[in-house]
Amino acid sequence: MAAVTMVELSSGGDPVAEGLLELIKPAIQQLDVHVHSVRESQVELREHIDNLATELFRINEHQKVALDLDPYVKKLLNSRRRVVLVNNILQNAQERLRRLNHNVAKETARRKTMLEASGVFTPRSPSRP
Repeated sequence: MAAVTMVELSSGGDPVAEGLLELIKPAIQQLDVHVHSVRESQVELREHIDNLATELFRINEHQKVALDLDPYVKKLLNSRRRVVLVNNILQNAQERLRRLNHNVAKETARRKTMLEASGVFTPRSPSRP
């Protein structure tokens, strides 16, 4: 699973940036977990389809009565192709989520640094109320 990393901010930073970060962070982490789960199930499904196609080929070769299983095998292979396509789409979506998460953290850190440099924001020590 792609690890979701966020820049941890000290209290007292830009409230808008921190609020945005705290709002987006759980959604991105939850979406990342779900995408990972779907990708794992897609891989399992692809393996089952491959096994079933192999078994159908074997049955067809050993069958005394000539049954035409080729259309079913073709349907299975077509399904497998679609599963692979969906898996690729999920991988791309997960990568975009990772980049979005990284960009949000980078922008938040940049704004915090900019505020600290301008003197508008002074980090509070944990001992001061």
